[in-house]
Amino acid sequence: MRKAFRKTTKVALVMIYLVIIAGAVVRMTGSGMGCPDWPKCFGYYIPPTELSELQFKPNHFYKKGVVIIYNESLKVAPQDFSSSDTLNLNNWDDYTTHDYAIFNPLHTWVEYINRLMGALSGIPILIFTIISIWLWKDRKRFLILSIFTIFAMAFQAWLGKTVVDSNLAPFKITIHMVMALVIVAIILYLIFASKTSSKNQKFDALFRNVIGLSILLTLIQIILGTQVRQYVDEQIKDVGYVKTLWLKDPTVQFYIHRTLSVAVLLINGWLYYRHKTYNLGYNKLNLVMLCILAEIVTGMAMYYFDFPFTTQPLHLVIATLLIGIQFYIFLESRKRILASKLS
Repeated sequence: MRKAFRKTTKVALVMIYLVIIAGAVVRMTGSGMGCPDWPKCFGYYIPPTELSELQFKPNHFYKKGVVIIYNESLKVAPQDFSSSDTLNLNNWDDYTTHDYAIFNPLHTWVEYINRLMGALSGIPILIFTIISIWLWKDRKRFLILSIFTIFAMAFQAWLGKTVVDSNLAPFKITIHMVMALVIVAIILYLIFASKTSSKNQKFDALFRNVIGLSILLTLIQIILGTQVRQYVDEQIKDVGYVKTLWLKDPTVQFYIHRTLSVAVLLINGWLYYRHKTYNLGYNKLNLVMLCILAEIVTGMAMYYFDFPFTTQPLHLVIATLLIGIQFYIFLESRKRILASKLS
């Protein structure tokens, strides 16, 4: 059962990262409001593909919650009813959560796929939670953390609703991103704790402390990055898709974000040097350095080459991969192997 638990947690981790990738594509394409309601999309489980589906239809049966667009606003059916030959506004309520009433089929389906991926990611989490019941006697923390993960996913889904209801409020997007990283951290811990064997890695207290600092810096970078991205979104609204103007006069968060990237590189470079010098055995640092290099390349491409296609989502996804790898190394660094402990 322990092997099945570990395999399922790995599947769950992959699914969560696929959700993060889908979310990054949503941001890249500006599809965050592609579905203006939640959890359905314009009141449908499977969203519309044409604007005509969201326009009033005479002699048509409407189910409760179905949305139409009328006079650049959303109307929602408060109950099941059949329409007559003409539109009767008494049969419709105003959608008052927000005033976004634009239909773009690409945006709608990108957002819908993002939500679908989020729902599917809950399946392996539910499965490993059930498996953890059989492991209760030997590994009580597995069940406790598994149940916590389910609640975290439910909270994340609720956060997704609040993001839509707020018409993409910046601080809510940031909380949504941080919560995704919390879920990643829990699953990574479960993967680590369910290992049946361990590698011959040396314990080094200084290394452990510095890797912890590097995780904190990466988290700060991700949060600052979401703020920079929000500024870019606002610039797009003001100046359109003139990419040369998006960071012409950036905020202070941008400069902090760029400066801290140097600190991230230096600290992780030091960790890599110490790992090599003392043969500590943390080979995943190779992946860390590759992720940092990719972050630098995509960051410079966005700033100096006017946001080439896919660089924004890649920058975000690589950052989430980076912090996940760092956290796993931190878990490894906490495990003392007394026979090979550094003096």
